Amino acid sequence: MKNKVKALKAAAIIAAVTMTTGMTLSLQNGTFSSAPLTACAADYTEGKNGPLTYRKYSDHVEITLCDKSATSVDIPESIDGVPVTVIGIYAFQISEIKSVTIPSTVKEIGHWAFSDCKNLTSLTIPSSVEKVGIRAFENCSSLKTIEFPDNLIEWNTKVFEGTPWIAAQRESSPLVIVNGELLDGDKCKGEVKLPSDLKYIASGAFQRNMDITSVVVPASVTKLCDNVFFYCTSLTSVELKGATLIDSMAFCGCTKLTDLKLSGKLTSIDDMAFSDATSTATITFYGSKETWEKVKKPDNDPFLRNARMIFDESHVDPPEELAGDVNMDSEFNVSDLLLFQKWLLGDKNAELKNWKAADFTKDETLDVFDLVLMRKAIIEK
Repeated sequence: MKNKVKALKAAAIIAAVTMTTGMTLSLQNGTFSSAPLTACAADYTEGKNGPLTYRKYSDHVEITLCDKSATSVDIPESIDGVPVTVIGIYAFQISEIKSVTIPSTVKEIGHWAFSDCKNLTSLTIPSSVEKVGIRAFENCSSLKTIEFPDNLIEWNTKVFEGTPWIAAQRESSPLVIVNGELLDGDKCKGEVKLPSDLKYIASGAFQRNMDITSVVVPASVTKLCDNVFFYCTSLTSVELKGATLIDSMAFCGCTKLTDLKLSGKLTSIDDMAFSDATSTATITFYGSKETWEKVKKPDNDPFLRNARMIFDESHVDPPEELAGDVNMDSEFNVSDLLLFQKWLLGDKNAELKNWKAADFTKDETLDVFDLVLMRKAIIEK
């Protein structure tokens, strides 16, 4: 009966939001996700371009559908002189495509845009892409090869779930990290300390991982996205060293969370960040009580209301390990590269004072692949 009541409440919320805002909500694996607002007919014109159906607005074109029988598709950079910037929600879902070319004009790939494309084998994501939606390539069961751009991307929940690519990455390391962004932590267990040079954690990265017990997030991650620890029911301790924002349902269903350490830089906690988190916790805030009171947060959240607060104004984070700084001189430069190269060649005089700083692949093994990534990081500095 209780589950039925919850279901009815969810349906009511969806109906209410749909009627009042024109937005549609879907319930996927226990989390709500928003689809783009439905535009009025006067805002765009619809048309066809080969196997593609599109909506053309005044300043951009959105691909909304692909002929399901198409096997090879080159998405055009523009249509009638207007740039193609969005691949819409469900646009290629369950199509027969084996290959697709995404142009350098595309900025956003929508929710489930390519899900269940069973024949898609490889993918190149251009540097123009800024955002990739929920489960955009889910169950692409032949997708083994992906070329990523060097720029940061806003990744949503479980983008590559059910693909050979994510399976291979998980086999290689429990932390699937691309260009300093954690896409997936599904295979992590026990105590997890994320690397000091991490920049971003994708939405839902640890979602429903029931094996992790504690996580330390470095100061370089300034936003804890939605659903990151959704129903991590064994999670007891989290430290957010630099997070300024805790987003919606980030700790939803974390029923054993009893130790939470928060950065004094925190400015906002979403109203649903701790929904269904029923434990009584000790929250250590690295700042003053006055600073905590200025944080935008829900007034009557049970988790926050019942927590024991500790205000630690004297706390100073220890210096984070600098990636690549194998000689521990607080700098990462060519001397580190040369030292590491000598060490790999077996030079007995080459001592790595901090070998973990050279583990660029995060696989607990030092090899030529780490050297290649270290060289690349120096070039990009």
